Amino acid sequence: MEPPAPRHGPPGWPAEVPPPGAQRWQDTAVAWLLDQAPPEYRGYPPVRQHPLLLAWLVGHHVAAQQDAVRRATASARRDLAAHLPPEVAPRVFWVLEREELRLLRLARAVGLLQRALLGERPAPRL
Repeated sequence: MEPPAPRHGPPGWPAEVPPPGAQRWQDTAVAWLLDQAPPEYRGYPPVRQHPLLLAWLVGHHVAAQQDAVRRATASARRDLAAHLPPEVAPRVFWVLEREELRLLRLARAVGLLQRALLGERPAPRL
């Protein structure tokens, strides 16, 4: 008798996607990945037909977003000081910090999906 399919993925796994081994998990993973990608990706047949390609592209897209947030954080004071009231500066950095955290979680989730699509299975945790 086979053990039941897990109901949850490893830490960081997207809640909307059933774990590997669950019925139609790859279809759900593709839908989730397309939601994280630029809308144009939906129009490229190879991206929709090859989940690993989609995960790889989304990983690069997220990395580029992370780089953009780092560059924005580094240059915000210089670029915006003359154009925004001083009391807005803390709000700018609040937004950038939240976005950095969101992108960290997203990068982890995309990486986990990519590894699962490559056939890797996380070790069960107690």
